[in-house]
Amino acid sequence: MNGEEIRELQKKYVLQSWSKQGNLNPIAIEKAEGIYMWDYDGNRYTDMSSQLVNLNVGFANKEINAAIVEQLDKYAYLGPSYGVEARAVLAKMIIDRMPDNMGKVFFTNGGADANENAIKMARIVTGRPKVFSRYRSYHGSTFGAGSLTGEPRRASIEPGIPGFVKFFDPYIYREPVIKFESEEQATAYYLSKLREQIIYEGADQVAAIVLETITGSNGVIIPPKGYLPGVRKICDEFGIMMICDEVMAGWGRTGKLFAFENFGVKPDIVSFAKGVTCGYVQLGGVVVSKKIAEYFNDHTLLCGLTYSGHPLACAAGVACVKYYDDAKILDNVNKVGKVLGEKLEEFSSKHPSVGEVRYIGLFSSLELVKDKKTGEPLVPFGKDPEGTMGKIVGMLKKKGFMTYSHENMLFVNPPLIITEEQILEELVKLDEVLSEVDKLI
Repeated sequence: MNGEEIRELQKKYVLQSWSKQGNLNPIAIEKAEGIYMWDYDGNRYTDMSSQLVNLNVGFANKEINAAIVEQLDKYAYLGPSYGVEARAVLAKMIIDRMPDNMGKVFFTNGGADANENAIKMARIVTGRPKVFSRYRSYHGSTFGAGSLTGEPRRASIEPGIPGFVKFFDPYIYREPVIKFESEEQATAYYLSKLREQIIYEGADQVAAIVLETITGSNGVIIPPKGYLPGVRKICDEFGIMMICDEVMAGWGRTGKLFAFENFGVKPDIVSFAKGVTCGYVQLGGVVVSKKIAEYFNDHTLLCGLTYSGHPLACAAGVACVKYYDDAKILDNVNKVGKVLGEKLEEFSSKHPSVGEVRYIGLFSSLELVKDKKTGEPLVPFGKDPEGTMGKIVGMLKKKGFMTYSHENMLFVNPPLIITEEQILEELVKLDEVLSEVDKLI
């Protein structure tokens, strides 16, 4: 088939997520390697979002491909109750890379069901019904994960499942009332409000607090100094489980293997997906503390999935984690991430349309504004009637710079294998498009 035939067939028969179907016109990709994709007309595109912030090692990784083929030659599938080498090895590799309080892994198909099972385990172990999560969050779109989610994409499942309570995370740039003198002051304020809300909800009714360690698709919002240790302290005070959603921020994205390592905390439960296999085969999981693992020695784990720990996915995972080590991916993230951060700071100073830039490792967003002094967003929250952000993404696409936006934020989250030369080449394109955006305001 040629590109046009593929495009028309997909438009006719495939429903695409988070989109009005009538305006879709997908680019048909013929081949991909490293950080690049080529369509059927030979045009090259650079993946500057790691697809859905999951393709950390880029396309056509030979080690992962070979591991999948090797496992396929043995067998493609065995149920969760059978001993599978790749499954056992990957679980040990994950635990070996976690803090010393962590004990076992429950494998899932992806991030949403990882979060589903994380909250089920917390409720089972604590015997409590309520779960706290943040408004500026995305944890998945299934009913449990969607009830955790705080942003507008939860609307389709509302009123949702009882027992889910939302609170506001520290978003200092957009705080409408208080202008904090320091990060520590902001931390003290937001923690006091969280603690107060827990008391009013009934602390003995709260099973878990679920947080994206670093808020992902809602703007790469990095917690202020002391915030996550403060949440940990509140959890310890009231016997609440701290669940870190590392689906997007985990597996090297921030310059640490897991984002919570940047803040010196030890969660009770960690959900992961995306970068564990980088999309070569879908896989997610829940890592639980030794204490929780021991609980299930004598209590039934009421969680189950047909494809839990799928052999092909686990084989891909083993190869992927080995590749992170062998290729010294974290070193590259910290090296190239420094270059990315410096350029984004330049863009913030240079372009009137860039209100704030936020970055850690190769995880970053630019908040686009109409007025730099007031911080008025380029498009209103939850609304973009003129499709302004889509037009900006389209301008980048014409230059071969492939990324996505959410609300008034534009993301730069390239594969973790990107070189300094490659990122500088691509940021020239972003700089040019931001100059056009400046004209819009």
